Amino acid sequence: MVPLPRLIALSPGDLEARPAADFLAALEDALAAGLPGLLLREPRLGERAYLELGRAVAALRARFPALWLGVHDRAHLARALGADALHLGFRSLAARELRPWLGREIALGLSTHAGDDPESWDGADYLFHGPLHATPSKAGRQGPVGLAGIARAVRVARRPLLALGGVTPADLAPLVRAGAHGAAVRAGILAAPDPARATRAHLAALADAAARAGPE
Repeated sequence: MVPLPRLIALSPGDLEARPAADFLAALEDALAAGLPGLLLREPRLGERAYLELGRAVAALRARFPALWLGVHDRAHLARALGADALHLGFRSLAARELRPWLGREIALGLSTHAGDDPESWDGADYLFHGPLHATPSKAGRQGPVGLAGIARAVRVARRPLLALGGVTPADLAPLVRAGAHGAAVRAGILAAPDPARATRAHLAALADAAARAGPE
C-alpha cells in the first residue's frame, strides 16, 4: 500500500457541467508545486467521461510519479486507473464488504462525520472527517465539527485521519496538534486563483507544523 499523503486535493465535483481542461491545467500547476495527492470525486460525471478524465490524470503520473491517486466510490474503475486508494462515502458499500474483492494493495478510505458509529469505520485504512468549518457543499446537511470534533474523532479512529471542510493553511498547525494526519482540500487548492501558490502555502504550513510537533 502506498503511504497516505498529508495533503490531498479534491477535484471540484462539477466537471459534468464544464470542460475538464481548466481542472487539468490547475492540477498540473499544483503537481509542479509539489501536491502529493488527489482524490478524483465527480459523482455526477458519466462513466465514460469519468474514465477519460481518470486516464488524463493517470497520464500526468509519467511526469509526476509520486502522485497518490484516489478514486471516489467507483470501485470498478480503481484498478483500471491504477489508483492507490478507493474512497467511500455514506452511499457506498461498506469498506469491510469491498476489502475481499479489492485486495490489500489498494487502500480504502472513508468519509466520516460527527455522530457516526466508529464500528462503521471497520475495514477503512484512513478517514476523512469533517466538515471542520461550515462549507457551501455541506450547508443544511452537516454542521461543522470544529477542531474539538476533529480531536474527538482522532481519539477513536485508530487509523490516519485527514480533516476536511474549508481547511486553510492557518488550520494545519492546530490540526496536527490535535492528532490529524493532515488535510483534504477542495476549493482551497484546485479552485484557487493560483493553485501552485496555494499548494506551496499548504505544504509549508504542514512542514512547519510537523517540525514544531517534533519526531513522532
